[in-house]
Amino acid sequence: MHVFPARSTAFLTGVALALICGCGGSSDAGPRNSPAGPVPVVASTNVYGDVVEQIGGDRVRVVSIISDPAQDPHSFEASTRNQLELSRAKVVVENGGGYDDFVRSMLRTAKNSSADVVNAVEVSGRTPPANGELNEHVWYDFPTMGRLADRIADALARTAPADADVFRQNARTFKDKLTLLQAEEQQIKAAHAGTAVAVTEPVPLYLIEASGLRNSTPAAFSEAIEEGDDVSPRTMQQTLDLFTGKRVEALVYNAQTAGPQTEKVEQAAEDNGIPVVPVTETLPPGEDYISWMTDNLDALKTALDE
Repeated sequence: MHVFPARSTAFLTGVALALICGCGGSSDAGPRNSPAGPVPVVASTNVYGDVVEQIGGDRVRVVSIISDPAQDPHSFEASTRNQLELSRAKVVVENGGGYDDFVRSMLRTAKNSSADVVNAVEVSGRTPPANGELNEHVWYDFPTMGRLADRIADALARTAPADADVFRQNARTFKDKLTLLQAEEQQIKAAHAGTAVAVTEPVPLYLIEASGLRNSTPAAFSEAIEEGDDVSPRTMQQTLDLFTGKRVEALVYNAQTAGPQTEKVEQAAEDNGIPVVPVTETLPPGEDYISWMTDNLDALKTALDE
């Protein structure tokens, strides 16, 4: 999803020059092999920020650019503080795949070419399907998150080699927890393989597919919602028919970017007794990545068992 439009070059350049000249950038932050204090890390969202914290513990200082679950990612605008933090970062974790292009733009403006940038889509190894677009929401793909944990541990180890063993052990612990999530996906698959569900956007599709479920949403609907476009009347009717005709067992609903069109679909599901499973793109308050995904899987399982 191309959801984070970058600010204009003029704005970023002006802000960055003022901050960097007054406060210093990455060039005066000390040698990479001997950072003073915790490793400064910037993550594009608090999803990746939390993973870094689980791997780095008190040996990292993490700033997540998108951290408010009420923030619609479509309307995100970079702040001067984001720019400053990126200028100082030793490690940067981005989603990639067009999701958060603002990160690279701000890094270039900050002239921070020494930061070790970890790109989740690149780590995933996923590529667009033939005649289709890549689903860039790879944080819903647990195998990718396991590989990402190792890549983050490696990046932190390069910056703070004395703590390398700690980082890699924490990554192993995180991956053990991911194994439990994958086991829950397999439990859903064993009970509900082939069950049809609907989505408002492709955000949770990796989790849905790994759970053995079939996405019956018209592609034109989810693509329009993802791009912020209007859904045609014909496509909207086809989508509503999924609920009036009881052709799906659940609606998995991106609550973070809701609008009139998705609310109409949600209402149709509720009116026809179809369970609605809300998901988000960033961590809810009080959750970490593992507890959040556990809640998502539990909610999906409960909906399908009704």
